[in-house]
Amino acid sequence: MTDTTTGGATGGGSGWHVPEEDLRAYARGELAAPLLWSADTHLAACAHCRGVLADVGDPVALDAGWERLDAELDAPRPGLLEGLLLRCGVADHTARLLAATPGLRRSWLGAVAAVLLLTVAVAAGHPAGGSPVLFLALAPLLPLAGVALSYGPALDPTYEMAVVAPTHGFRLLMIRTVAVLAVGLGLNGLATLALPGYGLRALGWLLPALALTATGLALTARLGPVLAPSLVGGGWIALLVTAEAARVNADDPLAPFTAAGQGVSALVAVLAAGLLVLLRDRFDAGRAHAA
Repeated sequence: MTDTTTGGATGGGSGWHVPEEDLRAYARGELAAPLLWSADTHLAACAHCRGVLADVGDPVALDAGWERLDAELDAPRPGLLEGLLLRCGVADHTARLLAATPGLRRSWLGAVAAVLLLTVAVAAGHPAGGSPVLFLALAPLLPLAGVALSYGPALDPTYEMAVVAPTHGFRLLMIRTVAVLAVGLGLNGLATLALPGYGLRALGWLLPALALTATGLALTARLGPVLAPSLVGGGWIALLVTAEAARVNADDPLAPFTAAGQGVSALVAVLAAGLLVLLRDRFDAGRAHAA
């Protein structure tokens, strides 16, 4: 800061002002502390120096700065979920897509949690030597239902925005699927911890859940996001009813939860995942048709 007396102009009741070369550096963002702090304080009280700063500043850079400020002020503030995803390193556009997913909303999570708690309560009332049939039957359906609710024009309120977004349909589907699976499988896993008396039998839902979800996604490319999971879910219920009718001993596990049944579930999950990858272009074709 240099003392310079200029006519009758004063700043803050004194006869000195910020030198013009310092004001030019200030306008370019190149003025270093402590001169920067002095200039900030002086400019707040000196109309003369503010006028000189306006003359020496780059009007293009000034307009760009105002535009950035307006954009920042007008930008929507991220919600709790979106802010948490951003802190975890998720890209802003991906976080916005996830935050807009119906399957991640509080109402859906509350419904899933209620079903899981009810299932665990019912299963916990049976002898520990048996098998938590109700829990094992319902748990694989929850991720399938969550994925179905997160994609498609009939169930997704943001589908029209997703159609015109610069994001491939298959990538959008995978982003939401991973998010819903993480939530659904996580809640199922917490419910499993409430069944310690059943041991590893309580984990029999995991492979069927992956098989049902992968099959539903693969069929979605041909049958749509409503019919495909409905058929898969109905097929799972029919399989359980058939296995129950064929069971000789009431204490024996149902066929899908035996070692052989788990192996079949794993094979179905792998085959369905491969088919989904082969049919991935159909999701973009469906978006183009919807647009």
